[in-house]
Amino acid sequence: MGVVPIDEARKLAESVGLDLVEVGASADPPVVRILDWGKVKYEREKQAREARKKTHTIEVKEVKYRPNIDKHDMERKTDRVKTFLNKGKKVKVTIFFRYRQLRRPELGEEILDFLVKEVEGLGVVESRTKLESRRMVMVIAPVALDKRPAPPKPAAEKVKKSAARAAKASKADGDSGATVAADSSAEKQSVQ
Repeated sequence: MGVVPIDEARKLAESVGLDLVEVGASADPPVVRILDWGKVKYEREKQAREARKKTHTIEVKEVKYRPNIDKHDMERKTDRVKTFLNKGKKVKVTIFFRYRQLRRPELGEEILDFLVKEVEGLGVVESRTKLESRRMVMVIAPVALDKRPAPPKPAAEKVKKSAARAAKASKADGDSGATVAADSSAEKQSVQ
């Protein structure tokens, strides 16, 4: 439309039922457009929602240990670390030291080394710190599912399969035995 006084532009926008929106404020004279501002705002929000859907946030879970942890507790917490890694979440492992435990940082190192061995196929160590104030921290990131080694078949499955085969075989043998037994009992009745 060219250069139009602002009052005339407002009246023109109102007559059409749209809004007068400033597009280029730094230009001389300022550039404005006549458009439906609600529709533009909705489209921007929709694009922002779509962008948020496509972003992948990785949640970080924390598992806390102590240097003098019992074997059973260690196994339970390690299982929890494995569960988080299987779900695709990062795990922050923290070892807290108190009082005299600060003199033995190698206990924490042993726990972290044990964890690294346990989660070998599931996760990769991103960062590992030495003793900082009263704690040691290690962050483990999950390995992509397609890059994980195939898990070995558990022995329990093999035992179940062989037991099922044996049951099938004994059932087949047992059926013929039942007919023989029924025949022999029928013979006894006929003899009497």
